Amino acid sequence: MKKAALFDMDGTLVDNTPAHLRAFSVFCDRYGIRDWAEKLKGVYGMGNEDIMRRILPEEVIRTKGIDALADEKEAIYRELYAPEIHPIEGLRALLDRLRTSGIRCAVGSSGCMANVEFVLQHCGIDDCFDARISGDRVSRCKPDPEIYLRAAEALEVAPADCVVFEDALAGIESARRAGAGRIVALATTLPRETLLDEGHPDRIIRTYAEITDEDLTQIFS
Repeated sequence: MKKAALFDMDGTLVDNTPAHLRAFSVFCDRYGIRDWAEKLKGVYGMGNEDIMRRILPEEVIRTKGIDALADEKEAIYRELYAPEIHPIEGLRALLDRLRTSGIRCAVGSSGCMANVEFVLQHCGIDDCFDARISGDRVSRCKPDPEIYLRAAEALEVAPADCVVFEDALAGIESARRAGAGRIVALATTLPRETLLDEGHPDRIIRTYAEITDEDLTQIFS
């Protein structure tokens, strides 16, 4: 039976929430938006269209367009984050162990493909993923299950044979609705207590360095 690992990106491959928040601060300041931080609560893991509609006035959206606004914000994020980007501790070692075990990997992110490629290339892990599904290549973003269903399909495995690594409640819901076999949550974006009480993942970790060989066998059993 083939097994696979599906990884979210933001907060899961990289601990980049602070960088996104800095980018939102710069972006929203351009449009005179002051209450963006409060509006962002509860949208972690969702796609740019949902986020932009949450924080921007309809007039701005009509004038500029969702896609152009999202591209503008993500360009700010990549410029700010490039000098400091690095993978979450233990990620590369875990990816190497998965490859040695014959477990294929995919990225399933609500972020745009430009951000996915940016993260994989700057972290030196581009060669570790057999498929990548991004929010701008699907019709519905998380918490809809489409991203993870398509990621499993791209790897030619059943969702039930996939372990999903996530950091956001929307992503955990997406994985669960897709029928993922197991869900491992990273306590990067949200506190461990929130993940436990509201997400109910199978396991919670802070970094991949916590996963022993015994853990790996159990997670993918």
